Amino acid sequence: QVQLVESGGGLIQPGGSLRLSCAGSGTMHGVWVRGWYRQAPGNQREWVASITENGSKNYADPAKGRFFISRDNAKDTVYLQMYNLRPEDTGVYYCNADPRYFTDPAADFGPWGQGTQVTVSS
Repeated sequence: QVQLVESGGGLIQPGGSLRLSCAGSGTMHGVWVRGWYRQAPGNQREWVASITENGSKNYADPAKGRFFISRDNAKDTVYLQMYNLRPEDTGVYYCNADPRYFTDPAADFGPWGQGTQVTVSS
């Protein structure tokens, strides 16, 4: 089973930048796709961005123009570069698959890791 490990979070002032990393190899349900998600205190986990095996990228509206997802195949790592961070970006960031790209409609996420905390505050 694919296990993904997130890193790179921290405390950052509004307007600052961070790059998160998601390390791990392999497909889930036969599909290679990686998604970033975040969960703010008291809120449900929400999708942020995804990247597919052919390099197609998609972003949630709050991330468009500020967050950029990429991958380094040699390092089996997916990145989320975040610019112009805002207090509302605070939360625990996770990576996982994106079930919307699975061919099996019953297939679901892989195991969730511990995530990496991002705190945007002055």
